[in-house]
Amino acid sequence: MSPESAQKIVKLLGLGARGRLVVIGAEQVRAAAKKGKLSLAVVASDASENSRDKVLSVLKAKNIRAIEGISAADLGAAFGRDATAAVGVLDAALASGIREAAKQ
Repeated sequence: MSPESAQKIVKLLGLGARGRLVVIGAEQVRAAAKKGKLSLAVVASDASENSRDKVLSVLKAKNIRAIEGISAADLGAAFGRDATAAVGVLDAALASGIREAAKQ
């Protein structure tokens, strides 16, 4: 993933957070996925193996696409945190915009 694409995705996630269209953190992503509320997830490329396994297994079981390639520090910066392992997107339109940005 190009740095420009990663930066655009982080900005979109930040906007989503302001509109309460995303859930932040591995446990919240897992919970939302289990409830069938997620449209997309962004998983940090440098998240711990344990966190990645927990999140990705639920996403795969629920057939939810996961985008990887952004660092935990960059993801966390979008939400005023030091680091974030995963972010889930609840809104279908926002998820579509992030998928488009990831293709670039």
